[in-house]
Amino acid sequence: MQPQTIGGRPCLSVVTTLYKSAEFIQEFYSRITAAAEQLTIDYELVFVNDGSPDHSLEIAITLSHHDSRIKIVDLSRNFGHHSAILAGLRQSRGEWVFLIDIDLEERPEWLLDFWGDIQANEADVVYGVQAARSGSHFKRHTGTLFYKLFNATSDTQIPENQCTVRLMKRRYVDAVAGFTESHLFLAGLFSWTGFTQRAIYVTKTSRTSASTYSLPKLLSLFVNAITSFSAYPLKIVFAAGLCITTLSVIYACALIVSKLARPHLVLSGFTSLMVSLWFLGGTIISTLGIVGMYVGRLFTEAKARPQYLVKQIYTGAQPAAIATDREGSLP
Repeated sequence: MQPQTIGGRPCLSVVTTLYKSAEFIQEFYSRITAAAEQLTIDYELVFVNDGSPDHSLEIAITLSHHDSRIKIVDLSRNFGHHSAILAGLRQSRGEWVFLIDIDLEERPEWLLDFWGDIQANEADVVYGVQAARSGSHFKRHTGTLFYKLFNATSDTQIPENQCTVRLMKRRYVDAVAGFTESHLFLAGLFSWTGFTQRAIYVTKTSRTSASTYSLPKLLSLFVNAITSFSAYPLKIVFAAGLCITTLSVIYACALIVSKLARPHLVLSGFTSLMVSLWFLGGTIISTLGIVGMYVGRLFTEAKARPQYLVKQIYTGAQPAAIATDREGSLP
């Protein structure tokens, strides 16, 4: 079955993001167009330039001179991978949307496999899950730990080793595009949205360049994910405070009993006193830090700043008018 134009909109949109992607763009373009044309000639390619410091934007614009189906969304600066993805989904017009990273770890040819699966099972979403997690020994184990911690502390469950690549129906994309929160964790939002979703196990190709996700970024993503979908850290803080208070009362009672039983007993323990002070001080500071993260999120959300800003949109190498939607364009 080949998809056709539906309601005046293209039947297929391919969305990807650009960040230090100059070396991949040409090959990605060749492979994704070859795959898309096996399904339909009515498709568009949406490239979102997430403030890439290399020549990714210029290469994409050069391609668009020769292919009017290319739309380039140039963000005003780097807003992060998840915000750039959301910008691409909002700019896509296709009845079906294929989201994929451009670095070729996720093969463009998977479009055909995903299309076959989503049609055979009448699903709203088909997404990729790594059969075996790639990367270094450290990243494999920390990634596994992240998924287990997230699923253990959140009501929203996400598949372990989930990839970016996914094929989605328009109604699902519109639902995801409606999120307005500033702190985006798309893996959680993709699952929270619901609809009929199916997983396909895939094997990524070996990375040919260094990941743009450094350890600090990964830690920031972890904190963002947990605080976006779970109040569990606050529950831990409450439980810890309750335990410390209970132990303190028990210890105070024990001291009183000891003093009453042996009035001449001289109570000492400067070392234990200092350890207790340091312990309580550290606990208080940690508690304030956890509570502060949630307060900070409230502060950020209350300001209601756009999730990203669009500097320019190029269609067929020509700058296009920029829509003024609250979520992602110029205010």
